[in-house]
Amino acid sequence: MNKIIRIEESKDYQVVENIVRLAFESEEMSDHREHLLVNRLRQSKDFVPALSLVCEIDGEVVGHILFTKIKIVSSTSAFESLALAPVSVLPKYQKQGIGGALITEGHKQAKELGYTSVVVLGHEAYYPKFGYQRASQYGIRLPFDVPDQNSMAIELVPHALDEISGVVEYPKEFME
Repeated sequence: MNKIIRIEESKDYQVVENIVRLAFESEEMSDHREHLLVNRLRQSKDFVPALSLVCEIDGEVVGHILFTKIKIVSSTSAFESLALAPVSVLPKYQKQGIGGALITEGHKQAKELGYTSVVVLGHEAYYPKFGYQRASQYGIRLPFDVPDQNSMAIELVPHALDEISGVVEYPKEFME
């Protein structure tokens, strides 16, 4: 199996939309509109093309991950961070480490681009494997009600979130 992770190109958009749709098709905790979110985020000023990655296996795109710029806002400051949303793998390729490979490579690329942290709303049993911890431990909250264990953050650079707290401000495209 020849696995390549690379930056998404416009020729991948239709395939990625299908991957995202199929990946979330049977998820209980989903509105089944993640593929539409990806399309909206690509049009956002907070879209980072270098952090929209795909995984190819033997020439077929089978997975996708997207990191988008966000802010963590307190009464006195705003700190730039990233949101991971979504990570998607075709169902027949799930549970083979592809999502993890996309997360790991995404973190590496984000750090190389100068980003120091990532926030995710996701499965409490999955993301901690990659170093995510409850966002509340850093004093970070999401702008909507969500179980504490599903709101997580990771420091890509040690101590990046030491002096940071506040509410995540997502691009408007997340809320449409």
